Amino acid sequence: MTGKGFARRLFSIRPGGGIPCGKARGLSASGAGGGSMRGLSAFLHARTVPTLAGTGLVVLLGGAATPALANALLPDAATAGSAPAGPAARDQPGSRQVLPAFAPPIPLVGGGPSSFAPLVRKVVPAVVNIAVTRDTDPQARRKLPSSVRDTPLEHRYRERMRRHHDDLLEAGSGFLIDPSGVIVTNGHVVEDADRITVSLMGGQEYTATLTGLDPLTDIAVIKIDSPQPLPYVQWGDSRLVQVGDWILAAGNPFGLGSSVTAGIVSARGRDIGASPFDDFLQLDAPINPGNSGGPTFNLAGQVVALNTAIVSPTGGSVGLGFSIPSELVIPIVETLRRTGHIDRGWLGATLEDSATHTGVQVSEVDRNGPAFRGGLRKGDIITRLNTERVETARFLIRAVAAIQPETDAQITILRAKQSLVLGVHIGTRPDSEDGDTH
Repeated sequence: MTGKGFARRLFSIRPGGGIPCGKARGLSASGAGGGSMRGLSAFLHARTVPTLAGTGLVVLLGGAATPALANALLPDAATAGSAPAGPAARDQPGSRQVLPAFAPPIPLVGGGPSSFAPLVRKVVPAVVNIAVTRDTDPQARRKLPSSVRDTPLEHRYRERMRRHHDDLLEAGSGFLIDPSGVIVTNGHVVEDADRITVSLMGGQEYTATLTGLDPLTDIAVIKIDSPQPLPYVQWGDSRLVQVGDWILAAGNPFGLGSSVTAGIVSARGRDIGASPFDDFLQLDAPINPGNSGGPTFNLAGQVVALNTAIVSPTGGSVGLGFSIPSELVIPIVETLRRTGHIDRGWLGATLEDSATHTGVQVSEVDRNGPAFRGGLRKGDIITRLNTERVETARFLIRAVAAIQPETDAQITILRAKQSLVLGVHIGTRPDSEDGDTH
């Protein structure tokens, strides 16, 4: 077999189904979509190793390297002999390059946890499995959840559907934040549900009611009633989470039930195009369809994020998971508990970053919106909102949304190189607004 033939055998790639992306531009909510479990696969044909010479491929194998492989990868090895070269030999012309003396590798951090078991015992009883059903559409009864189709769980779910005479549309996760039965999850897990069933680690099942849902941040609160106090977890401060910190993710992957995975925080502040309010933590802990709505814990057992989305070409985890930081989740949850919905400020203008000025350019103005009534026009450059400098459209979108509706704001603009201050009465964001007008 030639070197090229080996390369083809080394990585055999088969295209597979991806995850439905919706508005997330190729990203899927990890509980909302599944896709085929077929995807990228690779295999290694060990018998082709001697043909690697000249291919540029380096393969790590278990066991000792063969002489042929050593000669192919390290040509000098054939003449070096078995004894290490002394100083005189290393200094001879044509010999291998001398490496500098390295400082001792002193670890900057201590070793990771020897076991996550104490943490798991503390927090997992408060993590719940969520099953969502709909029994109003006869055609939907024949559908399987995309998160379990073509997986070993398909037979199990068909049996469950047959017993209950309804269609299991979604399998997701959540976590209790109050002993009275208040549960936080993702909006896409429970939206449009006719029935929400919550299962605890001990096997108890409850029918939940929807307290409130915020589509823009994909956060929902549901409630179950129990005669006994329920286990619950506490919030942690996501502002203290650093890239590289250990985290533990818990949930209900593929409907299997309680499961935990560990990893680190890979990045902060990720914008994946899901909504104007994206500010995700990126995690490398395996997160799969069904984990949506589950918690991310720090090593103190506090919830620092809400697992929400994954990027995957295969339908399963490839180490790219995204979670909403607790600093964003907590105020939304508390408002949903009080009012059942979120009211956000609305300007009524389409905004984009300015390429020539410091500020945000107004590209369109809704003639029935607060911006037009306040004097804002297409082409204006917004430089300040009240006392805050405006440098990006993303910042302005969030700042306007955070203003209490039906209150006044001062907007400083540049128009024809003249600075003007406009008084705008901030409106209430309509439910029908998409991510472009604010």
